[in-house]
Amino acid sequence: MGALPVFRWRLAPDGYATRRQLRARGLRPGGQDVAAQLERPRRRRGPLVAYLYRVDDAKPVRPITPAKWAALAKANAARRTCPECGIDAGYVIPASLGMCVTCAFPEPESLRSA
Repeated sequence: MGALPVFRWRLAPDGYATRRQLRARGLRPGGQDVAAQLERPRRRRGPLVAYLYRVDDAKPVRPITPAKWAALAKANAARRTCPECGIDAGYVIPASLGMCVTCAFPEPESLRSA
């Protein structure tokens, strides 16, 4: 394989796409090598580079299996469960707190009876 074609930022010809652009179309690179690259110049550092793939060689995204859906649901439930009180908080527990907001900042007794 020779040198990759290099295009300036936002000037790639039709038929090329980044991974994100392929995913937005329901495609994946499918094992193909990088076909070209985009370069966006920067003043003080090297250029930003984005790799491009051929759209016509891309394959459809594989569907998620029921087992994968179950694993994702279990992982997300674990991220919502407070390790202190064991209750599903209804949101992802912040890593900075390590517990739900109710456990991290308990309400003082004087305010509870009011």
